[in-house]
Amino acid sequence: MTSRVQPAPAGGLRMGTPQGRWVLLTTVLGSSLAMLDGTVVNVALERIGADLDAGFTGLQWTVNAYTLTLASLILLGGSLSDRFGRRRVFVVGVVWFAVASLLCGLAPDVTTLVLARALQGVGGALLTPGSLAIISASFAGEDRAAAVGAWSGLGGVAGAVGPFLGGWLVEWNWRAVFLVNLPVAVLIVAVAARHVPETRDPAAAPSLDWTGTVLVVAGLGGLTYALTAAGGTAAGAGVLAWGVAGAVALGAFVAVQRRSPHPLVPPALFGRQFTAANGVTLLVYAPLGVVFVLLVLQLQVVSGYSPLLAGTALLPVTVLMLLFSARTGALAQRIGPRPLMTAGPLLSAAGLLAMLRIGEGASYVLDVLPATVLFGAGLTLLVAPLTATVLDSAEDRFAGVASGVNNAVARAASLLAVAVVPVAAGIGGDDYADPAAFGSGFRTAVLICAGLLAAGALVALAGIRRPLAPARTGTAPARGRMAVEECLHCGVDAPQLHPRVPVGGPPGDAAPRSVPQEEP
Repeated sequence: MTSRVQPAPAGGLRMGTPQGRWVLLTTVLGSSLAMLDGTVVNVALERIGADLDAGFTGLQWTVNAYTLTLASLILLGGSLSDRFGRRRVFVVGVVWFAVASLLCGLAPDVTTLVLARALQGVGGALLTPGSLAIISASFAGEDRAAAVGAWSGLGGVAGAVGPFLGGWLVEWNWRAVFLVNLPVAVLIVAVAARHVPETRDPAAAPSLDWTGTVLVVAGLGGLTYALTAAGGTAAGAGVLAWGVAGAVALGAFVAVQRRSPHPLVPPALFGRQFTAANGVTLLVYAPLGVVFVLLVLQLQVVSGYSPLLAGTALLPVTVLMLLFSARTGALAQRIGPRPLMTAGPLLSAAGLLAMLRIGEGASYVLDVLPATVLFGAGLTLLVAPLTATVLDSAEDRFAGVASGVNNAVARAASLLAVAVVPVAAGIGGDDYADPAAFGSGFRTAVLICAGLLAAGALVALAGIRRPLAPARTGTAPARGRMAVEECLHCGVDAPQLHPRVPVGGPPGDAAPRSVPQEEP
């Protein structure tokens, strides 16, 4: 006889039941693990650089190594989950993430830390797609929207608490930012094994696009290395060769996707509206990645803030999105997404220009808070309509992969921008330890980022033509819009992923279905 509790069948869980609460806890903790590690580490960069005697390039790679593997592999992670079981791949991702976090926390030098961060990104790519997909496949149809809303709302609370926790841990020891993941991972694995049902997609592709995966990793890796190294003393023909090789690999990736029977990115997705929405994503999420890295450094290095206060500087962004994203999504349904997707980046650009006031002795109330409120208000106008537009512009059968592509585009944009914008702004070497040099580079970087946001607004104005279609019961785009409108929080580091359609969906749905896999 065993004490192990048998999970309820997939697709039949109800909100308010003990097992339903356990599944929510598991998925919220899992998604928060990857989300917070992508942002809280920014608060620790100044202490990491000082402790490990790292130059600014080392700090860039501490951020980009994680984003590189996460952006490159997140679509593969979703495919693995559909084929081999969402709970299984989710748990493997959590364990992988925990082991990599331990390596980060014990890293004796910046090279080891960067390699461990790359491994963390692999774990994040395995666990992130499965988090929301587990909820969608596990809960009964009538409770699914409420479960997704609870998952998103609790994730938003975690995002709000994260800066406080990260800042407090950094003030104690930067290694704790990574080591705190270990007990959380143990809890996730224990609860998942006991309470989360297993699901697979019977319509999943019979083979995986390994060639496409290798090419996108090589392409993004080559470009990131070349852009990061371009401002260093060793820049030359070798660096240029890496950039060319990366560009060639990405070109080959596009060619492979056109010919592959089971592509990671189906070419049929890229109609005018979908392409325009992803163009806006590229131009908007690029400056977001840069600002989240450089602002916390500016506040610590130039303004003299503690890690805790610097980490909470962007808290207004999270709070505004937590409170108003659902209303913005509903407004986009009524008036169309283009006005909001045009005004949002412009308002965020104004917030960035206001950040030019943040310098030596900057006041939080007079200088930091107004700028971050403007910045967050713009993102609140933008993110939910952008997510809804991406889902609305894809065919029903492509809803899941369309969301995954948009998420990957956002992360790749952040990855490349963190590599190139500091170089263009003249930040490098030990500048992060020199208030005058870093402050000058920060101001230039802010102007570049404001320009990128303005360009994103222009692309939205010119390219987003079609209003959101009226909700059609049972279609993937309609479910995507309703999820955006009901969600209390939309991701700042990347748009929210949308799961594939689970068992119990309404008749006539063209998307792949999930079926429960009974435990032996």
